[in-house]
Amino acid sequence: MDLLQVTALELGRKIRDKEITAVEAAEASLAQIRKVEDTVHAYVTVDEEGALLRARQVQEKIEAGELAGPLAGVPVAVKDNMCTKGMRTTCSSRILENFVPTYDADAVERLADAGAVILGKTNMDEFAMGSTTETSAFGVTRNPWNPAHVPGGSSGGSCAAVAAGECFLALGSDTGGSIRQPSSFCGVTGIKPTYGTVSRYGLIAYGSSLDQIGPVGRDVADCAAMLEVLAAHDRRDSTSVAREDTDFTAALADDVKGMRIGISRDYLGEGLDPEVRQAVLEAARVLEDRGAVVEQFDLSLVEYAIPAYYVIASAEASSNLSRFDGVKYGYRCGDYEGLHNMYKKTRSEGFGPEVKRRIMLGSFVLSSGYYDAYYLKALRTKALIKKAFDEAFAKYDVILGPAAPYTAPRLGESLRDPIQMYLGDIYTISVNLAGLPGMTVPCGMDAKGLPIGLQLIGDCFKEKNILRAGYAFERARGRAPLADADRLAAERKGGEVR
Repeated sequence: MDLLQVTALELGRKIRDKEITAVEAAEASLAQIRKVEDTVHAYVTVDEEGALLRARQVQEKIEAGELAGPLAGVPVAVKDNMCTKGMRTTCSSRILENFVPTYDADAVERLADAGAVILGKTNMDEFAMGSTTETSAFGVTRNPWNPAHVPGGSSGGSCAAVAAGECFLALGSDTGGSIRQPSSFCGVTGIKPTYGTVSRYGLIAYGSSLDQIGPVGRDVADCAAMLEVLAAHDRRDSTSVAREDTDFTAALADDVKGMRIGISRDYLGEGLDPEVRQAVLEAARVLEDRGAVVEQFDLSLVEYAIPAYYVIASAEASSNLSRFDGVKYGYRCGDYEGLHNMYKKTRSEGFGPEVKRRIMLGSFVLSSGYYDAYYLKALRTKALIKKAFDEAFAKYDVILGPAAPYTAPRLGESLRDPIQMYLGDIYTISVNLAGLPGMTVPCGMDAKGLPIGLQLIGDCFKEKNILRAGYAFERARGRAPLADADRLAAERKGGEVR
């Protein structure tokens, strides 16, 4: 049995049935990290000693009957913008290079309480600002399907780690598609829940009104089980919502008969790669063949989503990142004259180009004379986008479309043109602006052998609808395979994979 090929839920069952132990599962993941990490570079920090200690502790609790949940003993990874007590948390930025938190994020606490074994922290775009995981201060992450291509971002490390078999589940965060887009590029499943479903306590903020933590897994069932662990009210987060309907695994019924699915024509127009378009429409046909009612419709205001998103997100980033000044924690420049000079030199040396670009944009749109012209206008546009989705969900249970307009680009292509990189978020950012749940499910491969992702969008607090549709599609098409990262790692030793 190849242990790395099973899902998180299958692994959890094997541990409960005493076929293997939590320690053996952790050792298998750590061995895979050692084998492929030089190629993929999905992690910023791997806590091998701590992971094995936690695995032994979890195994003792399983044997004592204290842990019986589906994720007990399952190795997981955590995106490096979530605080982990005693483990370095960097946001892939030089300014937090040696920051070690004194507390865990709520999502990390809940995973630990469920018995998951945390292996380490995954690489990301610096402060979650990017779509390729190339803006990290600690080097780029590579796509496990082809290391010459990006894994997407900003949760590219988490998605690449799952795709390469370096963990069974991972935590990501999604501000404008940062779980769903890299899930599409890496051929894994990822969910961005309804805003407020998962506590943001301990998540280092980028855009506070848009950020949401969510699961990345090998299939829909794994993600549903992880979301069930994460979704709970947290008094430490003022935006956290108390929900009664968090039994997400109950939605995993292979039945979409009568489900109303809408495909926005705006998502199928100019700029969409023909292979992606064909794969998405074929996925719609699969669901239609299983009894869903599928039709196309017009979802207005899509063209305004990108400017509205980048104005709002950059404004919030400008405010959130003002706390990183070299005074309280994190990096401080070595040579300065006076307090204000220390601020400037620390932030100039500590932040990368993309973060500086967004801080400057955010400061501009919040400045006197431009606040009304840009920021308030963006907030009004956000409200109109939410209204357009409300009207669509009066007719449809799920909106179906692509997660990204193309498959994973080659390394370096996106960074040459930041505007083009921003436009790559066109299908995902509206979901964050409206606070909706969205999920990416693998739905095919292009001619270059790179994965294509299907995006399913639900109404607020209707994650069960997208889980039901995604699960039915997955059952019809079969679970998507993992990348053959072992082969690529071996090939890279003899030369660059092209």
